[in-house]
Amino acid sequence: MTRISRRGALKTLGAAAAAGRVAAWPESTAAQPAPEPVTTDALLPLADVLLPEELGVDGRRAATAAFVRWIRNYKEGADTDHGYGNTRIRSTGPSPAQKYPAQMGALDDAARARGAANFAGAPLELRRAIVEAALASAKVERLPSRPTGAHIASDLMGHYFNSSAAEDLCYRAAIGRDTCRGLPGSEARPAVLKK
Repeated sequence: MTRISRRGALKTLGAAAAAGRVAAWPESTAAQPAPEPVTTDALLPLADVLLPEELGVDGRRAATAAFVRWIRNYKEGADTDHGYGNTRIRSTGPSPAQKYPAQMGALDDAARARGAANFAGAPLELRRAIVEAALASAKVERLPSRPTGAHIASDLMGHYFNSSAAEDLCYRAAIGRDTCRGLPGSEARPAVLKK
């Protein structure tokens, strides 16, 4: 049996690549980006029902975009913090976003069953009733601290209402819970938010 050193193997591969003898991967096996399960624009009709009205259109768009970013950056199998008093480290499960297309489709179907073209085209009160029925059907009883996939509506609400921005709005002060403000000025009360 002939042994090949690592250096010899690298030289051979480098020479083959330089000579153009390394075949390219067929295009059919090239990694294609997976389609996004949800987009900010697709979620805005849902956000109009779920998020505080006083956020305004821009605030709801920003909150929805933050949720979409969280979903886009979710990594399956990543180690999570074990928490205080617990030594067991757990890994994240499958992305909750896998369930979102079917849930969004069900919202559209419910809107069509009530005479609207789709969920986005339904009046606000009808959308609210559809979401309430969907959450009851999914047996969602509390907002998750992080998206779970139980329902896209509860995941969007949980993501926002557990955020630093929601805390600031609740107290009407620039607390910035998730920001590092540093020590200078830390003895002063947070600035009051302007309406």
